[in-house]
Amino acid sequence: MTLVFTEEHEALRGSVRAFLEDRSPESEVRRLAETADGFDPGVWEQMSQMLGLPGLIVPEELDGAGAGYVELGIVLEEMGRALLPAPFFSTVVLGVNALLLSGDGDAQKAYLPSIAAGRLRATLAVAEARDVWSEQAIETRATRSGDTWVLDGVKDFVLDGATAELVLVVARAEDGVGLFAVDAGAAGLTSTPLETLDQTRRQARLTFASTPATLVGETRDGWRVVAEVLDRALVALAAEQVGGAQKVLEMAVGYAATRVQFGRQIGSFQAIKHRCADMLIDVERAKAAMYQALWTVDHEPAETSAAAALAKAFCSEAYFDAASSNIQVHGGIGYTWEHPAHLYFRRAKSSQLLFGTPGHHREVLLQKLAV
Repeated sequence: MTLVFTEEHEALRGSVRAFLEDRSPESEVRRLAETADGFDPGVWEQMSQMLGLPGLIVPEELDGAGAGYVELGIVLEEMGRALLPAPFFSTVVLGVNALLLSGDGDAQKAYLPSIAAGRLRATLAVAEARDVWSEQAIETRATRSGDTWVLDGVKDFVLDGATAELVLVVARAEDGVGLFAVDAGAAGLTSTPLETLDQTRRQARLTFASTPATLVGETRDGWRVVAEVLDRALVALAAEQVGGAQKVLEMAVGYAATRVQFGRQIGSFQAIKHRCADMLIDVERAKAAMYQALWTVDHEPAETSAAAALAKAFCSEAYFDAASSNIQVHGGIGYTWEHPAHLYFRRAKSSQLLFGTPGHHREVLLQKLAV
C-alpha cells in the first residue's frame, strides 16, 4: 500500500475541520443531543451547499463529486473528532453505498442527485431484535403485491431511522434477501426513537405493516450487496473512531501539560507519561489499520472485507481505551457531566458495538485468513 496525502487532501481536511469547529462546537453537540431530531437542518444544508459533503462519493454524472474512499475517510475523521450530530454516516456511508453497489441504475438516478444536493436523507435498515448483522438473522418479509412489494417486520438500531426520508430495508423474499426502498411517509411504517448511550448518533426501531416498497437491484443478489455495504461501513466507522481517538489523546496530553499537582505538572509523573504514551501508540496503530482499509476500498476491493474486519476490531478498542484513559488522566473532573470527556466515552462505546463487537470481527478475520 502506498497512501500519500496530497495538497488537495490536506485542503479538504482543513476546510472540514474549520467548518466543524465553527458549526459543531461542544455547546452545539450538547444542545442537539437534547432535541427531538438530534441534528440541525441548517448545518446540514450548509454542509451540502458550501462543502458538497453529501455528494462526496456520488459519481459526477449523478451530480456528485466522484471522490474516493480516502477522501471520505478524511471527512469522517474530522466528523469523529467533532462528534458531529448529523445524518451524514447514515445517508452517505449507508444509503449512498447501498445504492451505488446495488447496480440499479434507475434507483441511482431517482435518489442520488437529491442526496448529493442535500435534499434527501437516507439510511439502511438491516439488524433486527437480536442485533445480529447476518443474512440468517433477516426475518422481515417482502411479498409481491401486484406490480409492487410490501414489507412486514421490525428493524432495530436503524441509524437516524426516525428522521430519514428514504429507508433502504433489507428483507427476505421467496428467492433470497433483497434491498427495498421505502419512503418515510409510507403507509404502515412506524418509527420509534431509541434511548441509547450515545445521543449524538440517533437510532430508531422501524415497524413495517404491509408497507409498500420498491425493489432495488435483485433479490437473488441482495445480500452480497448488503455485505459489501457493511464492509464499507466498518471502514468508515474506523475513520470516525480514529478521529475521536486522536481528539481525546490531545485532550489528555494538553491537560497533563497544564494541570499542576504537588508543585509539578502531572505530565511529569511516570504513571501519566506511560498512560499518554500508550494512548499515542494505540492511536498511531489504529491510523495505520484504518488508512490501509481506506486504500483497499479504492484499489483492492476484493480485499476489503478482511481489511475492514481488522480496522473495525483494532480501531474500536483503540478508541475505547483512549477515551477511558482520557478520563483517568483528567481525574475527578473527567467524570463530571460538565466535562466533554464523557461525550467521547459514550461515542467510543457505542461505536465499539455498532455492526458487531471487536471479538466478532477478529473471528471474521481469522476465518478469512484461514481460507
